[in-house]
Amino acid sequence: MLLLAPHLRAQEVPPTGKNVYVDPAGVLRWEGSRQEVALFGVNYTTPFAYSYRAHKKVGVKPELAIDQDVYHLARLGVNAFRVHVWDVEITDTLGNLLANEHLRLLDYLIQRLKERRIKIILTPIAYWGNGYPEPDTAMTGFSSIYPKGKAYNTPRAIKAQENYLGQFLNHRNQYTGQLNREDPDIIAYEVCNEPHYRQPEAEVTAFVQRMVQAMRATGYRKPIFYNIAESPAVSNAILSSPVDGFTFQWYPSGLVNGHTLRGNPLPFVDQYPIPYQQDARFRKKPHLVYEFESGDILNPVMYPAMARSFRAAGFQWATQFAYDPMALAYANTEYQTHYLNLAYTPAKAISLLIAGKVFRQVQRSQPLPSYPADTAFTGFRLSYRNGLSELNSPEEFYYTSTTTTAPRKPAALRHVVGTGSSPVATYGGTGAYFLDRVAAGVWRLELMPDANLVRDPFATTSLRQPVTRIDWNTQPLRLTLPGLGSNYTVRGINEGNSFQGVASNGAIGLTPGVYLLTAPGKTTTVYSAQTKLGNIALGEYVAPAPSAQPAQVVHAPQVQIMAGRPVTISATVLGASATDSVHLIAQHFYGQTRRLPMRRATLTTAEAVVPADLLYPGLLRYWVVVQHNGHNTTFPGSFAGSPRDWDYAPKEHWEAPIVTASAPLPLFRASQDQQLVEAGGISGGGWADYVTTASGQLALRLVQAPAAATASPTTANTPIAYLRAYFGDRLAARSVDAASFKEIVIRGRRSAGAGSVQLVLTTKDAVAYVAPLELGPEIQEIRVPISAFKLGAQVLLPRAYPGFLPLMFQAAGPAALPITQAEVLQVLLSPGASQSSQEHPSLDIESISFQ
Repeated sequence: MLLLAPHLRAQEVPPTGKNVYVDPAGVLRWEGSRQEVALFGVNYTTPFAYSYRAHKKVGVKPELAIDQDVYHLARLGVNAFRVHVWDVEITDTLGNLLANEHLRLLDYLIQRLKERRIKIILTPIAYWGNGYPEPDTAMTGFSSIYPKGKAYNTPRAIKAQENYLGQFLNHRNQYTGQLNREDPDIIAYEVCNEPHYRQPEAEVTAFVQRMVQAMRATGYRKPIFYNIAESPAVSNAILSSPVDGFTFQWYPSGLVNGHTLRGNPLPFVDQYPIPYQQDARFRKKPHLVYEFESGDILNPVMYPAMARSFRAAGFQWATQFAYDPMALAYANTEYQTHYLNLAYTPAKAISLLIAGKVFRQVQRSQPLPSYPADTAFTGFRLSYRNGLSELNSPEEFYYTSTTTTAPRKPAALRHVVGTGSSPVATYGGTGAYFLDRVAAGVWRLELMPDANLVRDPFATTSLRQPVTRIDWNTQPLRLTLPGLGSNYTVRGINEGNSFQGVASNGAIGLTPGVYLLTAPGKTTTVYSAQTKLGNIALGEYVAPAPSAQPAQVVHAPQVQIMAGRPVTISATVLGASATDSVHLIAQHFYGQTRRLPMRRATLTTAEAVVPADLLYPGLLRYWVVVQHNGHNTTFPGSFAGSPRDWDYAPKEHWEAPIVTASAPLPLFRASQDQQLVEAGGISGGGWADYVTTASGQLALRLVQAPAAATASPTTANTPIAYLRAYFGDRLAARSVDAASFKEIVIRGRRSAGAGSVQLVLTTKDAVAYVAPLELGPEIQEIRVPISAFKLGAQVLLPRAYPGFLPLMFQAAGPAALPITQAEVLQVLLSPGASQSSQEHPSLDIESISFQ
């Protein structure tokens, strides 16, 4: 356990109206107090590009969206905001600033952030087009004709950027009346976003100097930062430049994998080693993280772990990219690989709140132990197995999922935030809730609506396709809060909320909204909706409207069901009332059919046990039927009627094979699992494709890139292409006989010239076990005994960005593989013998299974 003396903790709330400076040791500090800066928050893009256009499409005014989202950011403790300004939308080709709607909305956003005491760093030059994920449209600026690779060494482009920077810093915000360069809440600037440079360094040196000079010529005196992570080949030019500090990003699991990544992700964020750490030019200047994200990962443990590693690396600012506007978050269209919103991803949002606490409380450059020893520190706890990030301090108790942890000092509690249940709050809903002590015996409760995934948010997205459903359900809540008692009164306080009630034995049913909870004998007449509590008002409330969708059932069938054993089938039932009945129709193909009542443990969950006598080897087909007012609706498909009706015609159903204990367990099937696995090249050394073999079977092909095409040098031990497959849920379905598996069976081939192949099995605790795989040039079946797997290292895949981050991770564990704990398979292809540019050595894999 790491301990921090109170005087070493960074200041939590930034002072109002105070500028920053860099001290002689290279530390960013607040003027006046001289305390270290430690600010944590988000990027947010509503004034620009796709976000702006999409708000127009869904009929939401951008100003209203900004008001709502900034309130939520305040609720999440965000005190830092950064965005790369889409210069392409607010300039002409000469770099003249255009007084248009995008610039006005940026001014409006800055005003709203200032009101919530959120500090700002702006990156005036983005170089981006404004289309993604759509085509670019209506671009007027210099970036529309000068791409990144030419913007720094083309005279006209350089002149346009100088002109623009001068005008942008001298722009007077029409809402605050302040010049951008003088606004005390815009504490620094990063010149440009992710520049792409190449040798010679002299061109880079000259460009950076001219950009800094253009900014200083306006009279601007606060820090100027520059990206050093994007173009490492010319890092020396950046290190020697007149900038005041350096910026980095972190995408530890890559980006745009096309589906949710599963498996223990904590090794990805165990550390952030900086290659320039020993360079005196680097050590004398502060460094910031302008963007970070755990791409395609929903497990809410990553942000606090990243915040901890950022502080160990010495960072003083970190802003996630990008917070999803509430109006668009139902579809996650803004950036498919990112997904963060308080209403739509409540657990992940609370993990951001906890991460901010980590960032502001962990001492800068404090050494940390490696995973898993770093999952408990200074009142924080992370649990991959439980999907839990937790903060437990005397006054604050925050958690991202149900926890049995008791508050550290219940009588001292002032703030509780959570999803799920805990010893202080038992809740039946799926949204977030905030409990803030207003006075002795008086608490403010903010209750968000239920949020449930209806499809993978990281697959292809569309405004026509919701990924998360919002329901305003009445849900049971039982509270055990200090000084509140068990028969507290409840009064709705947000606009339109006239609820009044009294809890019984600590419990009451509530719909989303804001409430004042009052112990017997206490009064709340002195409090109104406008009464301030920190940087919010008591009656403020923002939540999306209920999803305009009929009842839905969300379910993913198991890959296998064990014969002769009862099996529980669970489903998420959305939009059904508490009085609706739900039942399962289970059918052994061409055999018996059973109608089984489904137990509803909560309003949105249902389960039924299929008896063993129906589960003899074969195929189980099944449906879920929701009955409302005597009318049946069957899922999948939401069809009227029931499969037991004589005229029920729809063919849609769920199914799973029923197998005996001796049946193989598939870990990867090239013919079926393309959308469930990750595969590709590493550092330009290879790539992946799907091909058919001589027998007509589909196979995944891992290919070694021609030597001339390889982006970076490789060694015989460095993998150049990979397959990664999560199978933890499949193994759980075979948990009773999983320990009896003796070998892994692979059907595949390795061409002449291809390098060595390794199999890696990783456990839930991120312990890796490695075995070699020998394959010939023809498709064959190879059996690798489980006993052949030895303790080793996993490769951190998908590959992290920036590329200087660690490739391998090894955790201590038992000498023998605990097969029941395994959950991830890696197949790694290493480079072969030297080859000509015409050769493409490869590895083909049809299937991999446990037997």
